[in-house]
Amino acid sequence: MQGRRNLPLDGLTVIDLGQVYQGPYATYLMAKAGAKVIKIEPLAGEPVRQRDSVSRGSGAPFAMLNGHKQCITLDLKAAKGKEILKRLVKGADVLLENYAPGVMDRLGIGWSVLHELNPRLVYASGSGYGLSGPDKDNLAMDVTVQAVSGLMSVTGFPDSPPVKAGPALVDFMSGIHLYAGVMTALYERGITGVGRLVEVAMQEAVLPALASNLAYMYDIGRAPPRTGNRHGGLSAAPYNVYPASDGYIAIIATNDKHWANLLQAIGQTELADDPRFRDKVARVRNMDQTDQLIAEWSSKITREEACAALAKFKVPSAPVRDLEEVCNDRHMHARGMLEWIDHPQFGRIVIPDSPIRIHGADRLPAAVSSRLGANTDEVLSAMLDMSEPEIATLRTEGVIGPRPSST
Repeated sequence: MQGRRNLPLDGLTVIDLGQVYQGPYATYLMAKAGAKVIKIEPLAGEPVRQRDSVSRGSGAPFAMLNGHKQCITLDLKAAKGKEILKRLVKGADVLLENYAPGVMDRLGIGWSVLHELNPRLVYASGSGYGLSGPDKDNLAMDVTVQAVSGLMSVTGFPDSPPVKAGPALVDFMSGIHLYAGVMTALYERGITGVGRLVEVAMQEAVLPALASNLAYMYDIGRAPPRTGNRHGGLSAAPYNVYPASDGYIAIIATNDKHWANLLQAIGQTELADDPRFRDKVARVRNMDQTDQLIAEWSSKITREEACAALAKFKVPSAPVRDLEEVCNDRHMHARGMLEWIDHPQFGRIVIPDSPIRIHGADRLPAAVSSRLGANTDEVLSAMLDMSEPEIATLRTEGVIGPRPSST
């Protein structure tokens, strides 16, 4: 198509009402694929943007998830704010929100209203427990869903209380599903010409990740224990994190070929016929001895030395790295997944690209996230043909926020 950028979603317009991580990550993937994403925030800004007023850098995730978006402010509780949203929706392809169920309906701008205004609209809703069911109104945050979903019950060591996963896994896994749901509905719309309501519940999005743990439950007949760094189903050994002289290293040998290779790497080939380690079943039965054997070897050398020896014999392994090491990962920088930028608020930070690679398409470079309300005038003028006096009146009435300062 003439004039179209070489980006998969070029020409798609997305109204982004996402907040925190779940919604903004889904729309970030769309923006990086070329969609025009209009991020609508309340006049004070969405919650992650507001974090930076508490401590420098705490709002940095906002910069990671909101580059290549046009940021506008809009009071959706005001009648004029709702009317502006409706007018924007008429020219949009997608609206995404992750408010609590019922919020958009109570504001009078829910799915049924917006679908009537624009039957082609794909309306995406992210929530903790879904738009239906007895628990739909339960409050949901990443950590609470980790608890109720079963993730927390299998995370940690058996002699310690359950712990949450370090990263916000539930937010981002459900955000990925939201993106997939929108793309699926857009494919159908290309055939039918009609949009759909798409919803993703955080609780449901993470359940498949418990596959190994569920296998244990079905096999043993009871809920699985916390296994620390061992396999969640306790059905593979070695499968653990082992000490090195300068940190830790993850080593996995899930089949007999891996095990034979590992014995070569650690110089213990005479143990190939040892009944304790002869096959996978024996190694699982003697898991403590298997782990001890490897730890005695790995603890005497560095992570780099251990990984080099294991890589030589094709044994799956990796050093346990801290985030400073990860941010400087040469492989991800070489592939363009990570890029350093100088952000006016947060200083020098790493911005991730989309992990979705469409070969042959252009890739947008990392971009600084817009200041709160930076694109309000531009969007209202370009999309709704509003004049400067009309926009000024909205600002005076508190429907939109003030222009950001130039500093």
